Amino acid sequence: MKKRRAGRAGAERLVILLGLWSLCGWSALRFFPAGWAWPADREALSAASLMAEALAAIRSCREAGGIPIDPVSDPNRTGLIGLSDSPITTSPGHLEAKRTTTNPNFAAALVFLFREAGLQAGDAVAVGASSSFPGLILATLAASKAMQLRPLPVVSLGASNWGANDPRWTWLEIADCLEAAGIVEAKPLAASVGGEGDAGRDMSPRGRAVLEAKARSAGIPLLVRPDLPSDVAARLDVFERAAEGAPLKAFVNVGGSWVNMGTDAGVLALKPGLNWKMPIPPPERRGLIQEMSLRGTPVIHLLFVKGLADRFGLPWDPVPLPAPGQEWGGAVSGRGPTARPVVLAVYLLGALAGLIQLSRRASM
Repeated sequence: MKKRRAGRAGAERLVILLGLWSLCGWSALRFFPAGWAWPADREALSAASLMAEALAAIRSCREAGGIPIDPVSDPNRTGLIGLSDSPITTSPGHLEAKRTTTNPNFAAALVFLFREAGLQAGDAVAVGASSSFPGLILATLAASKAMQLRPLPVVSLGASNWGANDPRWTWLEIADCLEAAGIVEAKPLAASVGGEGDAGRDMSPRGRAVLEAKARSAGIPLLVRPDLPSDVAARLDVFERAAEGAPLKAFVNVGGSWVNMGTDAGVLALKPGLNWKMPIPPPERRGLIQEMSLRGTPVIHLLFVKGLADRFGLPWDPVPLPAPGQEWGGAVSGRGPTARPVVLAVYLLGALAGLIQLSRRASM
């Protein structure tokens, strides 16, 4: 009898504990949002902080240069939002996407992507960037510095609507500002006009002339090639010379430049973020993305901004911008969006173990 009473008392206590466990599980699922971030780490927070510092410097440089920041198109006063149209505009662009990429926590997301690609301090990273997304270029450079990588940027200077498409404030002026402030090394190794054919065929002659003059004035080699294969080869040569014999451990594509994307429609199926393998078209349609993949180099594809923001739990078109380390939804480790399933799985396993124990005691 004593054993039976003790068994019943134990079972009752177990029922109470299971009830409390259930309450804890429900509370976790109720009060932790789907994008709950795990604790930040040093490198990711450092990258986001660097990008925030860079935005402050860019704002100061732009205002000192007498180039006003439009409070309507750029309510966060980042200095990275361009014009609705200009002589150096290459293609349509979406204002909300451009503003979204000015979030400093995109640099934290790049830290995760670099880790996912297996990068380590000292690694050389080729960066093929369109000036259409200056925020993503900045995020790439900030993450590279935080992780002590060696970014090797080649930039096309034309930009889509709302990118770095103000002739007074192109990526070259932004890079000069960042270099002077000593925040990140941003000067391109080489540049091109960009746009259609990587030669500005969709720009006015005036726009092409402006960009060519700016590159010459900055002392930056201007890449002008007659076709896609020779354009790809020229960039590979720039990257390999700058790497000084070290292997290129990753290729970061920022935006949708002609030479990076190539002309094969299959590139449109690439997922945002890290891509290890992809279909390889013939050389005449092959851009840098496919050429790097063919060589076994991981490709980090930064173009589909909504997909990137959703993946890392970053807010869409936020006003004001989140502070470094806030509202990044797990960008640091990539595990944030899985927090709710983890909590649920732990709860279910605990409940199952409790029920098994309760059944055993009841049968005694």
